[in-house]
Amino acid sequence: MKTPSAPLGTTIAVIGAGRLGGVLTRALRGAGFAVTGPLHREEEVPASDIVILCVPDAEIAAAAAVARPRAGLLGHVSGATGLDDADFSIHPLQTFTGGEAPDVFHGIGAAIAGCTEDAERTAAQLAEALGAHPFPVDDAHRAGYHAAASLASNLLLVVLDAAEQAAVAAGIRSDEIRELLAPLVDRTVENWATQGASRALTGPIARGDEQTVRRQRDAISQQTPALLPLFDQLADGARALARAHH
Repeated sequence: MKTPSAPLGTTIAVIGAGRLGGVLTRALRGAGFAVTGPLHREEEVPASDIVILCVPDAEIAAAAAVARPRAGLLGHVSGATGLDDADFSIHPLQTFTGGEAPDVFHGIGAAIAGCTEDAERTAAQLAEALGAHPFPVDDAHRAGYHAAASLASNLLLVVLDAAEQAAVAAGIRSDEIRELLAPLVDRTVENWATQGASRALTGPIARGDEQTVRRQRDAISQQTPALLPLFDQLADGARALARAHH
């Protein structure tokens, strides 16, 4: 069992039984903490050294008001919300579906903040106990940081869904599309992680082959016209990356 960075015997209550609440509870328990939860918001909160809110952003203030009298320190896991109602925050930089094993936190980043040095130190210790790498993000930059995370994950799925739509329109079997495209996506992400976007860019725009880009655009216009504005905006972005590389 991993020895937690915070003192052994630290009691933690997790409020919020959604995707992250369940995974976080299992991981904290596996790291050696005494954890209650994940609790539904209507359940009574036991007196705990730390209470962590895993609730939607709009419900943080109300949940914090209920939990505050029962918490030594009160934290939340929101990436975008500041510390008006909590002592610290810890935002795992990962996407969760709810069924992940506790080691899903190993090696990932975790954005942390605290109202005091002690509170921020607690957030860092929790992140390290989970196997994550803590890094500070202050309230002034929290929304921008969270936007970066959304672009890298949630909004990336919009592009991948568009690729699926274009592939279906091109006659590829729908039950094979993700299997066929996934290796291309994986290698692209690997190249970006090691080289950056401008160096990882390949394809007709990187080569300056605008004739092929026009043929692609014509196909999108004819077969999936709803995707044309997205294609045009992404193509313009790719041209800017190509210029940056040269």
